[in-house]
Amino acid sequence: MIKSLLRWSGPLAVLLNVAVVSAEPAVETFMPEDIFALEHAAGPQISPDGKWVIYSRNSFDMIKDNSKRHLWLINTQSGEHTPLLTMAHGYANPTWSPDGKRLAFTTSHEGRNQIHVYYVAQKTMSVVTAVDQSPSQLSWSHDGRWLAFMMNVDAPKSEFARSVYRPQQPASANWAKAPTIVERTYYQRDGAGILANQYSQVFVIPAEGGHARQLTEGPYSHSGPLVWSADNSHLIFSANRSTDWEYQVAEADLWQVRVKDKELSQLTTLPGREFAPTLSPNGKLLAFLHRGNEPIAYHHNRLQVLDLGKNQQQALLADWDRSVENPQWINNSALAIQFTDRSLVKLGQVRLNGRLTEGVSDVGGEYISRPYTSGSYSIATNTGQVVYTRASSYRPADVALLDSVTSTKARQLTKLNEDLLAHKTLGEVHEITYKSSFDDTEIHGWYITPPNFDPNKKYPLLLEIHGGPHLAYSPMFAAEHQRYAAAGYVVFYNNYRGSTSYGAEHALKLDGYYASERDFADHMSGIDALLAKGFVDGNNLFIAGGSAGGIATTYAVGLTDRFNAAAATNPVINWISKTLTADSYLGQIANQFPALPWQDVDHYWQRSPLSLVENVTTPVLLFSGENDRRVPMSEIEQYYQALQLRKVDTVMVRVPDASHSVSARPSNMIAKIEHTLAWFKLYQKPTPAE
Repeated sequence: MIKSLLRWSGPLAVLLNVAVVSAEPAVETFMPEDIFALEHAAGPQISPDGKWVIYSRNSFDMIKDNSKRHLWLINTQSGEHTPLLTMAHGYANPTWSPDGKRLAFTTSHEGRNQIHVYYVAQKTMSVVTAVDQSPSQLSWSHDGRWLAFMMNVDAPKSEFARSVYRPQQPASANWAKAPTIVERTYYQRDGAGILANQYSQVFVIPAEGGHARQLTEGPYSHSGPLVWSADNSHLIFSANRSTDWEYQVAEADLWQVRVKDKELSQLTTLPGREFAPTLSPNGKLLAFLHRGNEPIAYHHNRLQVLDLGKNQQQALLADWDRSVENPQWINNSALAIQFTDRSLVKLGQVRLNGRLTEGVSDVGGEYISRPYTSGSYSIATNTGQVVYTRASSYRPADVALLDSVTSTKARQLTKLNEDLLAHKTLGEVHEITYKSSFDDTEIHGWYITPPNFDPNKKYPLLLEIHGGPHLAYSPMFAAEHQRYAAAGYVVFYNNYRGSTSYGAEHALKLDGYYASERDFADHMSGIDALLAKGFVDGNNLFIAGGSAGGIATTYAVGLTDRFNAAAATNPVINWISKTLTADSYLGQIANQFPALPWQDVDHYWQRSPLSLVENVTTPVLLFSGENDRRVPMSEIEQYYQALQLRKVDTVMVRVPDASHSVSARPSNMIAKIEHTLAWFKLYQKPTPAE
């Protein structure tokens, strides 16, 4: 019986204590330390004339154990690749001026996060704002004279908070911190903790600097992107200005505020959320995304176009069974979109007559630890050129350039990881489809074979399950999966029922059954399909997953003893306690469950892995961040203590200062992988000789 309680306590401790490699590799494979050397591109923005691309070059700092985000500039004609800003500070929100001669962005290099403007020809920089909070969602007016942005503003204190008496603290005293008063319905957020009593508001400031003027007020939910009207008189944004907005998690409309006098007017009233507005070049049409408000767990994003003069709306791709992202105008009669289709993130062109033309299908690579679908793009408004993040199964995101959104021939502008990965032998990624034993649903997935794979040998199998569950894996590069393959595992991962990009029906096949025997069958059928190929050792099966994948892992070991060991990262164990302690309770209860927890205890209990704990005999590792507010630490503590009471081998690994994104810091990503490998090594059986 294992009684130890492990605690992660340093960037390299796990490399010294628990890294497991079964034998000296015959080739140079992907090792734990290599994670620190990975880089990827994110958020590329092309200038209106197509001459320049600015992007965030993201890497890891081994000394500070964090992510570095620097802005790099690419000349699209010469290919010259130069650092614009690489000081030891964060940079975000790069936004080109309409003439392409200036670049606005935010940075904290002078102590506080402020808007700065870089003058490309002069190679000089000016500070635009002097504000107390962090600006975001930058937007240039069409004439280049103004910058709009979003920023949090403190709400007035409530009558109760104002009435609490607190004696004056003597100058030399060291009193305890004042208590925090929580009165808001939505009061916490994973990664941020208890939220300050603030509301996001719209501001405008001269592009050369000056006074930042607040245009919206009140205790409401406002959000960007911000869009200027054609004559620069109004700013358009998404908002829910109902007094009950915190309870209406599926509601938001498009509004506009007149810059001159702050007059507000509502542009849309569809049931559900309208967001992501974008204005046509002639200023007459406003495209946006719409998501319904039915109380179900998943909705497609639909593309809408509003004729501002006639106040008439048109739905584009209304019957299309895919979700639309990031619409951008190409010209007055066509839009570019991003969408995910069967795990591949694609670009496409949609004409106002509804005709869709697909472009490239290798967008991605902005999420490098696991192979989640990701990626971004932008269009040069004057030339139609497109820049996007391009990825593959063996490389994270680079920057690539297209002549148009429908072009399928890209010119790659960066090669950020050749210095590291060109010298590594990575596991080979293979596609697989099969039928689930539950109801013959087709499941799409992948498996990675170890470097130097020999199909005549037997290998242990590691099933790794994605989170969400309404997310999707892709065949793109994944540091965690390549590390598992380098350690000798066949790594299997899939887009089980509930995953996105296969249509609404597939995404909703877990509605009311998350987790259950249904997704369990999706995973086990895939394992059986791989066993039939002959190279998987059926006596060495392992299961792992994070968040929704952690739930599926802990639910699975309550249904089967086929796995030698399991590793669950931040899993929900008890849905009753989770929904009443986590930051996601408002939307999750309303859209995922048939009633409030105390009104339908049986349903919540049936979906909880804790309900099956009496069946568990599989050794379980539990890994979670101590500051997780999406799945609070008390969830894995319940499971750990229940398994200890049953004398089942279990270990709890607690990651200090980490949120639900427990592997966000590189050392924690390594810790997650290497603790898993060490745990599985304890329960791996000898592979029979061939």
